[in-house]
Amino acid sequence: MCGICGFSGVGGQAELSRMMDAMRYRGPDGEGQWSDGKDIHLGHLRLAIIDLESGQQPLATIDNKLVIVFNGEIYNHRALRKQLEKLGHQFQTSHSDTEVLLHGYQQWGIDLTRRLNGMWAFALLDRENGQLWLSRDRFGKKPLFFSQNGENLIFSSELSSIVAHPAVSPEIDKRSLRKYFAYGYVPSPSSMLQGVSKLAAGHNLLFDLDTRKSKVHRYWRLSLEPDSSLIAKSDEVHRQLIDKLFSAVEARLDADVPVGIFLSGGVDSAAIAALAISARKGKPIRSFSIGFEDPSFDETAYSDEVAKILGTTHRTEILSSSRCLELMDSIFSRLDEPLGDSSLVPSFLMCSMASEEVTVALSGDGSDELFAGYDPFRALAPAGFYGKIMPKFGHSLLTRMIGVIPVSHRNMSLDFKMKKFLAGLGYDAGIRNPVWLGPLPPGHLSRLFGERIDTEDTYSEAIDAWFYQQGANDIDRTLQFYTEMYLQNDILVKMDRAGMLNSLEVRSPFLDIDFVDLVRRIPSTMKFDGKQTKKVLKESLHPLLPLEILYRSKKGFGIPIGQWFQDGSLSINPDALRGLVDTDFVKRIYSEHRDGVADWRSFLWAHFALERWMQRPEFLRGRYC
Repeated sequence: MCGICGFSGVGGQAELSRMMDAMRYRGPDGEGQWSDGKDIHLGHLRLAIIDLESGQQPLATIDNKLVIVFNGEIYNHRALRKQLEKLGHQFQTSHSDTEVLLHGYQQWGIDLTRRLNGMWAFALLDRENGQLWLSRDRFGKKPLFFSQNGENLIFSSELSSIVAHPAVSPEIDKRSLRKYFAYGYVPSPSSMLQGVSKLAAGHNLLFDLDTRKSKVHRYWRLSLEPDSSLIAKSDEVHRQLIDKLFSAVEARLDADVPVGIFLSGGVDSAAIAALAISARKGKPIRSFSIGFEDPSFDETAYSDEVAKILGTTHRTEILSSSRCLELMDSIFSRLDEPLGDSSLVPSFLMCSMASEEVTVALSGDGSDELFAGYDPFRALAPAGFYGKIMPKFGHSLLTRMIGVIPVSHRNMSLDFKMKKFLAGLGYDAGIRNPVWLGPLPPGHLSRLFGERIDTEDTYSEAIDAWFYQQGANDIDRTLQFYTEMYLQNDILVKMDRAGMLNSLEVRSPFLDIDFVDLVRRIPSTMKFDGKQTKKVLKESLHPLLPLEILYRSKKGFGIPIGQWFQDGSLSINPDALRGLVDTDFVKRIYSEHRDGVADWRSFLWAHFALERWMQRPEFLRGRYC
């Protein structure tokens, strides 16, 4: 895991160095630059994981016709290397996955991405054909921003790096701002800055060095193709799931540095740990978990139990409110793009703890999205029934009645779930999921921005995901939304930032493409039967884990921000976004939260994160658009 950046156009070594300096923590183990002596400059910051001695970048072919900067890991690089050697390719390094990318491009061109199993963001310069190729992995594990300004193409792993180039001005994009307060994140391909885009997951960008024009195209998209015949073959499905997940874990243990496991006590991390122990053939496995002094947010009893059962070398740290609040500056002084997910804080602290002992950590990210593991899946059937029988006036009346229930700031309290559920029921199914998850529903967004919000534009990405597969049932539509939207733009962003702020690489076995290719063919009824979430996964794990672990209630990974905003431990400046939003509206709902009249924790955290991001020097020099 590293940081990459570069540009074609105006600028030189000084500009490239400034871009690299802005994200130096992403690569503490080395750096490299390459230039054609004219207008192409590539930079790389290295966190050494594989091929410690000869894995320096930028890396070029012997004839210097191809040059690459690469962030990520290719887990099938050894198999690809053998295949390429049989085709006549000669390698200079012993086991560099970066060199495999160069030879793979020579052999297969940009179709190389279809053969890769891994996580990546890279820029590959083809000097002979006058082309710069940017690529991002299927799920968006690795970040990649770009800006085409006239004839200039500038790219980087981070926003703060891209704005270090003088051709990019840090101007807040108001359309992205609306999406941020709708979703709690800025969805790809948008970014918070005007004129800067994210290369979305599963996409390539080709920049022609002669015409100075670029084309972006999608090379992969999750396609759920349920095979009903698998229902009668459940035993075979269970076996294949474990076999493929084992292979995914084994591949992600491949590193020339120490590797550990994030262990929450839930089924996903426990499965990863159990399979890692099997793959390591009894060798010690280090595991890490974070607890919290508020018992409604604490899972350490579960993670300690799992660690004891499996026999991992386990380390737990209990966090106090004061400790979390102390570390806010460490996080937000370097956070690259605002993120309305408060679990970033415990994720950062867990990565910080793990980085003291390991350089790579395996996580259970992706399982909930692929196997219907979230609470909203339970709400789909009631929501459909409710929509058929409840008239609008009845919905308004019930919403007001539920609104008088006293606010509780306990983790996933009943009043919080009920109010969120009702908030989503007032809208079409295509935007219900982001409304359930987001900081503000459309009506309140309109008040925040002082104008009627175009819901089709604001939620365009969610609507596209919902209607992508015609004829799909609501479970599969929701799986599509969670995988394309929530996983890519929230969960994976959070873990990349939390990891890289601590120079730690986080790997996700559940996102192994061979494993996903099986999961996407499993019918939704095997994943969620109306009562049990992640049903087929849990059944597959019966031989590996005790039932009390497999069927334990899901708690989540959060901190008590609602209570902190109410008692003043955390605060916002309601005037900080003046000129962008209606600050009188912000003051009103902030007052409601502090008085305990309403629960606006999600909005207040999103405001807090944006406010702190805007205070960074890199973004202060811009103007609002």
